[in-house]
Amino acid sequence: MSVVETKTAGKARSLPLLRAIFRRPSGALAASWLILVVLGAIFAPLLTPYAYDIQSLKEAFQPPSASHLLGTDEFGRDLLTRMLYGARTSLSVSSISILISVAAGLTLGAAAGYFGGLFDRAVTTVADLTWSFPEILIALILVAIIGPGIAGTMAAIAVAYLAQFARLARAQIMTLKGETFIEAARSLGAGHSHILFRHLIPNALAPVLVSAMLATGDAIILEATLGFFGLGAQPPTPSWGAMMSSGSALLFKAPWIIIFPGLAVAITVVAINLFGDALIAALDIRDRVRKDA
Repeated sequence: MSVVETKTAGKARSLPLLRAIFRRPSGALAASWLILVVLGAIFAPLLTPYAYDIQSLKEAFQPPSASHLLGTDEFGRDLLTRMLYGARTSLSVSSISILISVAAGLTLGAAAGYFGGLFDRAVTTVADLTWSFPEILIALILVAIIGPGIAGTMAAIAVAYLAQFARLARAQIMTLKGETFIEAARSLGAGHSHILFRHLIPNALAPVLVSAMLATGDAIILEATLGFFGLGAQPPTPSWGAMMSSGSALLFKAPWIIIFPGLAVAITVVAINLFGDALIAALDIRDRVRKDA
């Protein structure tokens, strides 16, 4: 099959999937919100005339108005501007961290499930030990070691969810490696790397990616939690968690400072979960897992 034919087949498969997702009201609503948030983060400089880091104390604590749609914070900074730029921080840190965690967890879990033996026991033991601790505890320990900031937050989130993806990938590979097409590939002289990267991992990818999408919502909460404690993105870089932290002490004086970032976190996480549910239904992953069981 040529490259053009492969791309055409991929588009043909993706269109029914998108239609199935948008056919569900919850999936369409969730996708619309996520698209809106992503576009707002990308085009933040074009959507607001204010800078996120310029202070104007004479405009501090202004309630929502025509000039400041979501009001201003304690330093007179436009809250909508900081929320748009904060979406960049929260979404990018969470998404990149989960992608790193998926890549590492998929590689380790696939190798452990395929080769077995001592390596499998070592990976499983470490994953089980990591799994026994809450993600927030692992993240706090790692941030304390690495130091606060975006790099430390990304490393903490990536390690916190590594065990989840390693365990899932290992289970998928162990189910698939006994299939007839794997035996056929092995009998034709295919090597371990060919079987892993051309047959096993592509067939195990869909459940892992759906799990990664759902984990991204949890990662946004974890990033916001670290930011709330002052361990995430450092000032003046905005993040939803840091904005909620500064607004917590001003709840009765300027409640909009904490309410709007909190709503953004809550709605975005719910939207990710709803979109993930619609994707699971469209891919029939639950039915596939039930049949395998």
